[in-house]
Amino acid sequence: MDNLQPDFEKLNGLVPAVIQDLYTKKVLMVGFMNDEAFKKTSEEKRVTFYSRTKERLWTKGETSGNFLEVKSMALDCDNDTLLIQVVPVGPVCHTGTDTCFGDESNTSTDLGFLEKTIQERKTNPKEGSYTNLLFDKGINKVAQKVGEEAVELVIEAKDDDKNLFLNEAADLMYHYLVLLAAKDFSLNDVIEVLKERHS
Repeated sequence: MDNLQPDFEKLNGLVPAVIQDLYTKKVLMVGFMNDEAFKKTSEEKRVTFYSRTKERLWTKGETSGNFLEVKSMALDCDNDTLLIQVVPVGPVCHTGTDTCFGDESNTSTDLGFLEKTIQERKTNPKEGSYTNLLFDKGINKVAQKVGEEAVELVIEAKDDDKNLFLNEAADLMYHYLVLLAAKDFSLNDVIEVLKERHS
């Protein structure tokens, strides 16, 4: 991430920066960076753009507190467009939605949404949340629950009750993601290990 060298010459000293949610992979917004904004983003690990209308740098969230915490940055093959994966702190769009590309439903069932929800509970505990109850009990309890759910899934796998099997599979998946979060890892970290094994 620190060795990237965007080509700022093609677009009057600017490069487009596509902002993507680390967990859900949804594109959240698109902005522009000049060299100064890029360096500030790289150093502070919070997205800073160059405002073409105000002709100055602006850090996303500087007034709202809804910062974009940088987790990775990559350049396209022409070195003139950035892809920045972030963990957003609060809504991204000024309209209050998660993305600047329309109000997307929070009923998504992909793993990224589930992982993001677990991370949000870890960062901003919610009273009465089962996820927070697990975090509060500590890593041993979380790991124990993963073991219990794995055994229950194995038991259901031996029978032909589709509903029970899928429910146990869902329970195991959820507790597994909680365990990763409790250990400060993400599903992407596991995927990188699998990629290395495949290569």
